[in-house]
Amino acid sequence: MKTWLVSLAVGLLAGALYAAADIHSPAPPVIALLGLFGMLVGEQIIPIARRLFSRQPLTLAWFRHECVPKISGTPPPAVATSDAEGRKLQR
Repeated sequence: MKTWLVSLAVGLLAGALYAAADIHSPAPPVIALLGLFGMLVGEQIIPIARRLFSRQPLTLAWFRHECVPKISGTPPPAVATSDAEGRKLQR
C-alpha cells in the first residue's frame, strides 16, 4: 500500500509540474487505463474456467493467491519452506 501511495504522490507532483509548465501530460486518458485494468481482470477468466471445468473448488484463498497478485502487481505472500536440515526458510 505504501508503494501505491508513493506512486500516487509522485504522479501528482509530475502532473503539477506539467500544469505549471503549461504542457499536456503524455499519460493516457482514464478510459485507456480502465481498458488496461479490464485486460488484467480478463486474463483471469481462463484460469478460473480451467479450474471450474476440472471440478476443482474455486475458493477465496485460491483467488487471493493466484489472481490478485497478477491483477495488482504485488508478489504473492511468502510461503515458509524448510531446507535439508528441517529449518524453516522464507521464500
